[in-house]
Amino acid sequence: MGGDAVASSYGTDADKSSLRSNYLSVRRAIPERTRFESDSSIMSSLMAFPLFRDAPLVLTYVSRSAEVGTHALIERLLASGRRVAVPRTDLGSHTMAFHEIFSLDELSPRTMGILEPAADAPELALPSQLVGSVCLVPGLVFDGAGHRVGYGGGYYDRFLAFYPGDKIGLARTTMISSNPLPTDGHDVAVDFIATEGSVWSCRDY
Repeated sequence: MGGDAVASSYGTDADKSSLRSNYLSVRRAIPERTRFESDSSIMSSLMAFPLFRDAPLVLTYVSRSAEVGTHALIERLLASGRRVAVPRTDLGSHTMAFHEIFSLDELSPRTMGILEPAADAPELALPSQLVGSVCLVPGLVFDGAGHRVGYGGGYYDRFLAFYPGDKIGLARTTMISSNPLPTDGHDVAVDFIATEGSVWSCRDY
């Protein structure tokens, strides 16, 4: 991983709950304009990355609050004729499935206020439907090996455990820890991390 990683001030033995709380505070403290500029740069890095640029199908989270923004990216992909799918969660089973969309207007607030597709939107349920796709993965903090701390629900880890494509985390440099993050047996690392300056491979770790 590149030399832009910043040291976590929370220690390698910090538990996920403490990391989650601290990085949420860090994220909230970033001025909106700074977030916007960082996110625009991240999207430029992503669009220049051949693996992403050439993927016919993009699975992506729908950003909310101070997350790395994806709304403009989704609109850009759809306008260019690329296929896009976004998650719909099942609270009972703590799982999620990706449904193809054709406009952001198809989404409405659902779980925790996150915009989600309707139940009758085309579901991509079979691994064969996802071959050749890439998945953009959210997180609060990532390390060089691609491990991440998210919001604690485990939805992405359950999905990614069976996902056949490449996984790309989206992270501002303030969301990169040079210290290894605590991991559990069910955690699934991303393959690449897109930041303001480049897309880093995590596969050499």
